[in-house]
Amino acid sequence: MKINTTNINRIHDVLITDIQRLLFKQYNERKNEFNITDEDYDTQNTLLYSEVHKCNTLNDVNELVISYQDLFDAYEDIGVCTLEGTMNYIFKLLR
Repeated sequence: MKINTTNINRIHDVLITDIQRLLFKQYNERKNEFNITDEDYDTQNTLLYSEVHKCNTLNDVNELVISYQDLFDAYEDIGVCTLEGTMNYIFKLLR
């Protein structure tokens, strides 16, 4: 399902904001456990921006969410890694 070009920028923005928040939370929880550096976190953010801006369809967004599935513990109730779950996740972010 192709995402309308007028909506794609807003979806990119909310995806980056939310996944970045989840990455930061995970980074803070695990930086001592795995000796993660700020540079590692910066690299993850760079990759995130690149991957999000390649998303043009709902399927692309679903694949992105699946690649970050370890961040989505709080979204287990909506099954965020399914196509329907991804759509509901996006709707929740856009509220």
